[in-house]
Amino acid sequence: MKLVVATHNEGKLVEIRRILEEDLGEDAASIELVSAGSLHLPDPVETGVTFEENALLKARDVASRTGLPAIADDSGLIVDVMGNAPGILSARWAGAHGHDKANNALLLAQIEDIPDDKRTARFRCAAALVVPDTEAAVDVTGDAQAEGSAAVQSAPVTGRYAIKSEVVKLGDMVGRIIRKARGEHGFGYDPLFVPDDQPAGRTSTEPDYEGEPLTSAEMTPAEKNAISHRGKALKALVPDIEALLK
Repeated sequence: MKLVVATHNEGKLVEIRRILEEDLGEDAASIELVSAGSLHLPDPVETGVTFEENALLKARDVASRTGLPAIADDSGLIVDVMGNAPGILSARWAGAHGHDKANNALLLAQIEDIPDDKRTARFRCAAALVVPDTEAAVDVTGDAQAEGSAAVQSAPVTGRYAIKSEVVKLGDMVGRIIRKARGEHGFGYDPLFVPDDQPAGRTSTEPDYEGEPLTSAEMTPAEKNAISHRGKALKALVPDIEALLK
């Protein structure tokens, strides 16, 4: 079975392949993962107002164009005291998309006066699996909604195929925001985020912070992946992917 991952980041295929091999064992070999980028598909405009809507929007776009099952994810940081912001605007919180230093600086300034015990936060990921109906072609300018879908009700379908089924799962990595960035790994808000789940026997080695819990940016990729919001959301999709094999 060919499964399209709605991304232009080939690294996501590695993570999904690892999860499938862990959960499906030998059955994972029957799944061929390909990226939307390798198929030269465009990135759809993310017009959703929740992680779930954006993940479904991206997966539906790919499935409707290719006639193949598609996976997509959308994620960001939720800071409790900020009313769940930055949320879907996490990557462009300071204005420019992907400007990590500016985003981090703005976030720290906004919660500067918040006590340490109130700086709780979580990274959240929504992962969607959308299956097209290859026997039902649609007008390229029309709308094709999955029966019973409560999300992305007005999202236009830009491809040939109607949507047969869709599901979306959530994963959280819970923690808190510290006052000064630490660590060289990861990206985005990782240097400011200390997950509640910590690798056994490891603490910060940075001066003035020795013995403190690790930020996401101080963890190795393997340590972070083991507790990540994206990993949890994708693992939750595995039973639905397995059902497609049957």
